[in-house]
Amino acid sequence: MNTKRQKLEQAKQIGNTISVITGLVIGSLVGAGTMLLMAPQPGKKTRAELQGRALELRKQTATTMKAKVTQVKSKANQLKADMQIKAQDLGHQGQGLLAKQLDHVSHAVQAGRKAILAS
Repeated sequence: MNTKRQKLEQAKQIGNTISVITGLVIGSLVGAGTMLLMAPQPGKKTRAELQGRALELRKQTATTMKAKVTQVKSKANQLKADMQIKAQDLGHQGQGLLAKQLDHVSHAVQAGRKAILAS
C-alpha cells in the first residue's frame, strides 16, 4: 500500500514540476517581451532582438519539454511495469488460496462420504 501511495505522490510531483516549468517559461516570455519593448532603441532593432530571443527561448523550451516528457514517460512505464508485477503477484496469491480452499472442500467431502458409509 505504501509503495502505491509513494508512486502516486511521485506522479503528482512530476505534474507539479511540469507546472512550475511552464510557469517559468511563460513568465520569462512576458518579462523578456516587456523588457525589449521598453528598451530605448529603434523599433527595427528591437523587433529583430525580440525575434532572436524568442527563437532561442523556443529552442530551450522545446528541449526542456522533450526532456520532461521523456522523464514522465519513463516514470509512467515504470509505474505500469510495477503494477503489472503486483497484479501477477496478487493473481498467484489468489490461485494459492483457491487451491487451499479446494483442498479443504475435498477433505470435507471425503469426511462426509466416510461418515455416510459408516452409518
